Amino acid sequence: MNNKIDHFAVGADSLEQGTTTMRSLLGVTVPQGGKHEMMSTHNCVMQAGNESFFELIAIDPDAPAPARTRWFTLDDPNTQQRIRERPRALCWVVNTDNLDEVVKSSPVDLGDVVTFTRGDRSWRLTVPSDGHLPGNGLLPAFIEWSPGPHPSTGQQDLGVTLQKIILSHPEPETLSTQLEQLQVAHLADVKQGAFGLSFELKTKNDVVRID
Repeated sequence: MNNKIDHFAVGADSLEQGTTTMRSLLGVTVPQGGKHEMMSTHNCVMQAGNESFFELIAIDPDAPAPARTRWFTLDDPNTQQRIRERPRALCWVVNTDNLDEVVKSSPVDLGDVVTFTRGDRSWRLTVPSDGHLPGNGLLPAFIEWSPGPHPSTGQQDLGVTLQKIILSHPEPETLSTQLEQLQVAHLADVKQGAFGLSFELKTKNDVVRID
């Protein structure tokens, strides 16, 4: 099974708040992306190295209420309070070439497999129906793209690259075992501590950590 980091999501109270904060932290303006009509969210995106991308995501204030709970816990009051303070690392997403096998063999419930489309591309993504994140956000969502170039190839390269994903867990051995069962243990660093997700990014001038 070929599993690799696809993208990672930073949640913001608004895209304006998010882009302003990222400009201060990363020294770049993350370009406008698109809208997710099924989830009533929108994003800004940029390349992050190795055919992966950085996603800044927020609830779309101009969209109607979605028919289902939004992804990445964006409807959760605790998440909403946290991202009002500042943008937060919410979720990492793994690109797989066999999504059905991943879901079938997973040690935890990864949620529904939902199909999304935009233009001539489509993708299948694991999305829990209640909007929660497996493993308190430490276990990834999984995505399988329709045939074609990875979407990151069409995004801007602003010199920001993902160095590592850091996962903190009070029982790191338990988390490591789950990651191994999902065949993604090589994609993240695990350490002991309170539940926490962080992205370490290399910019043109510095190394920045977003948690």
